[in-house]
Amino acid sequence: MNLEDHLGDIIRKARAMNNVSTSVAANAAGISESELSALEESGKAAAKINFPAIGKILGLNPQKLETIANGWKPSEKDLSQWRELRVFTTSGEGLTVNCYLVWDEVQRDAALFDTGLDAKPILDCIAENQLQLRHIFVTHSHWDHVEALGKIREAFPKAKLHSGSKSAPVDQRNKSSEIIHLGGLRVTHRETPGHAEDGVTYLIGNWQEDAPHVAIVGDTIFAGSMGKGNQSWDLARQKIREQILSLPPETLLCPGHGPLTTVAEEKEHNPFF
Repeated sequence: MNLEDHLGDIIRKARAMNNVSTSVAANAAGISESELSALEESGKAAAKINFPAIGKILGLNPQKLETIANGWKPSEKDLSQWRELRVFTTSGEGLTVNCYLVWDEVQRDAALFDTGLDAKPILDCIAENQLQLRHIFVTHSHWDHVEALGKIREAFPKAKLHSGSKSAPVDQRNKSSEIIHLGGLRVTHRETPGHAEDGVTYLIGNWQEDAPHVAIVGDTIFAGSMGKGNQSWDLARQKIREQILSLPPETLLCPGHGPLTTVAEEKEHNPFF
């Protein structure tokens, strides 16, 4: 799977974050404005980029930025160590979005994290594995992450909904220090606003055979990038540092778009940090 953000996307986001004009960024990069515009559109540079200079002006790590330019991707993940974790990727309207299903293999109780754009593959997996959906966790309420929520709730009306939205009914709001038990698995949450006011990261632990924690991060962070700071760029970066990159290095990060990654890989390769 390709990265959610190519080199040009990262530069565009960093320009927005730091209020840097195209002309200033192009001058720092050592290319023309038209070349920068083409780079931001395609992710490919027609001329040599001055990574130290543009990294400095955009607040990006130049070595990591150049690594992205050279084609870095996170390693392919072997999900067999998390036996009851499934990834669903659905596409539509020019978007590709991820959602995640986990369950306890003994009790067959399941939890869904976001819904993606199409309920069918999720419902098929639940039926195939004879599961009972007990919980639906929403990382944030942007439409592409909850598009299939109606059909999922129609099939499982008793599944409890969990959200970071302050406008949600009280019984659906995440509670401070709340631990949700899914058989032997434990789900906790960390507030990660910035991209969205109701942004939440859900942390799944206590896997069999001591498999690392899994963090469902929504659009807070992507492999090699981060979500737009729709609410606040500064807040988004702060929460990523405090609530996600502070997790153990081997923690599996499951974003709403793009490939899976780990805390260790993002610390080493993400130019925003």
